[in-house]
Amino acid sequence: MSEVKLIKQTYAQAGVNIDIAAKVKGVIARLARSTHHREVLSGVGFFGGLFEFQGYKNPVLVSSVDGVGTKLKIASALDRYDTIGIDIVNHCVNDIFTCGAKPLFFLDYIAMGKLVPAKVEAIVRGLAKACREVDCALIGGETAEMPGSYVGEDYDLVGFIIGVVEKEKIITGKTIVAGDTIMSLPSSGLHTNGYSLVRKIFGETRKSLNSYYPELGRTLGEALLEPHRGYYQTLKPLLPHIKGLAHITGGGLVGNVPRVLPDGLAAQFYSQDWVNPAIFRLIQQKGQVDRDEMYRIFNMGIGMVIICSPEKVDHLTKVLSEAKVIGEITEQKGETRVVIK
Repeated sequence: MSEVKLIKQTYAQAGVNIDIAAKVKGVIARLARSTHHREVLSGVGFFGGLFEFQGYKNPVLVSSVDGVGTKLKIASALDRYDTIGIDIVNHCVNDIFTCGAKPLFFLDYIAMGKLVPAKVEAIVRGLAKACREVDCALIGGETAEMPGSYVGEDYDLVGFIIGVVEKEKIITGKTIVAGDTIMSLPSSGLHTNGYSLVRKIFGETRKSLNSYYPELGRTLGEALLEPHRGYYQTLKPLLPHIKGLAHITGGGLVGNVPRVLPDGLAAQFYSQDWVNPAIFRLIQQKGQVDRDEMYRIFNMGIGMVIICSPEKVDHLTKVLSEAKVIGEITEQKGETRVVIK
């Protein structure tokens, strides 16, 4: 009877390198510590992140989770990962800030078919940079090597945020009435939405992304990787003057503004009151995309919508040099809640 030889198997042979993962986590821990302050009781490496906050009489915790979406494909094609961490932090901070919340701590989830230390470090550098800018602790997360689930250069990045707001200071939009003014702060570009359509129109080869467009003043790839803008530091001192905030993400003005409006009210926008950035005009032209479809997919140059009483407009425009009046709140007629003229 012939002898059967058993072949010893290792995790590395299965596609998961524990040693590389350990080195990557060491880099992450070092970068994360640059965002910590005295409220962080345990950082990256423990089984759970511990955060102690004080100074609130009636605190309400506010949470959100989101991903960068297929903007990651653009970053991969250009082999540039230093901005997508900024994208996800600012996206999440903007979301919870719409109700007036201060960001407390952030966690990330990075998954790849094969861990590439330089790629992970670039992503986390962006995460840490954006967290420091809003005094938010990068307190932990998960870095997963998952061969089979992620193939080749595929990877994913997800962010989780926890913030806090005094209960009596929560901005819900419930005080908004017909006649209130709609103002805006501009976006920095596509932010983190609409990339599946963009990739279909332009492709995602390095050649197409490195194409220079005079109307953009740079390459297409540089414009598409422009980081998602954050609004927390700009608007935080002005919250007492604001009735409602809408972060314009997937769904554009049409899908996001109604989320802060009381029943029976609608928003009327005057598109001639702001200039659509060149990147959106280029997408619409090259893809022959219908105007209404553009407004359903993209932010069209509006990153944050501010709703306030008419008497607050002068003060806000004096403080916010970029702010523009772009519409007004009206009584709802029929089922339509957003009209863009």
